[in-house]
Amino acid sequence: RHEILGVVTSVGSGVSKFKAGDTVGVGYFVGSCRSCECCGNGYENYCSGMVLTSNGIDPEHGGAVTQGGFSDVMLVNEDYVVRVPDGLPLDKAAPLLCAGVTVYSPMMRFGLNAPGKHLGVVGLGGLGHVAVKFGKAFGMRVTVISTSPGKREEALERLGADEFLVSRDAEQMQAAVGTMDGILDTVSAWHPISPLFALMKPMGQMVFVGGPTKPLELPAYAIVPGGKGIAGNCVGGIRDCQAMLEFAAKHGITAEVEVIKMDYVNTALERLAKNDVRYRFVIDVAGSLGSTS
Repeated sequence: RHEILGVVTSVGSGVSKFKAGDTVGVGYFVGSCRSCECCGNGYENYCSGMVLTSNGIDPEHGGAVTQGGFSDVMLVNEDYVVRVPDGLPLDKAAPLLCAGVTVYSPMMRFGLNAPGKHLGVVGLGGLGHVAVKFGKAFGMRVTVISTSPGKREEALERLGADEFLVSRDAEQMQAAVGTMDGILDTVSAWHPISPLFALMKPMGQMVFVGGPTKPLELPAYAIVPGGKGIAGNCVGGIRDCQAMLEFAAKHGITAEVEVIKMDYVNTALERLAKNDVRYRFVIDVAGSLGSTS
């Protein structure tokens, strides 16, 4: 409900960035305090006053609860809207507003965007498959690290990864020790992370973009001897999101999606619980309205 693309139907009298008919997007948040250091530096996504697009509390509208992308119409301040470049299909580009910017922004921030560098991507799901695409577009060597051997063909043949590691295979993991410049960990289930740090070169950078509910275990020896870095990332600011969309349009990067109508949402949620989607459901809200009229 926070990866929304559509067409502007009308604008307020003070709006200067967009006009009716423009194709635009709204991502993870629709507001922030505008006065803190994070907002001033283009990192509204880390503002303590960030207003979530769905189930957020909007102080500018009397504390109303935001309704997100299941709405047929949204009212959004122009400063939290991004322009969708020509050539990006709405259905396959919609997930980029969260999944795409979540992996793109730390790659830019930590220099994991240089041709020839070696990037590891842990998990081949909604975030992971987009990370592979961005990594290859940057000209990087990309290795997918997964517990599922069955995803090897998908990673190598369809998404274009260079290598595939089964994280439960000690021999494969040992052969890759010290080879990677950085790793994006996209997994939201608990998993051992010390072996992942061993895959990185000295001063390599680990970025967590998943959200396991159980604390992960990190012995100091996994990072101290090699001077390895550890960071987290939550989506990206408006500036990063716009840059990400422009890069995606230039390189033809989109998400792998299954488009559904609104009446399929409950079934889709049941399938999500079983990881039965490749890799994102996208709801055609306008099409759903048309089918019920």
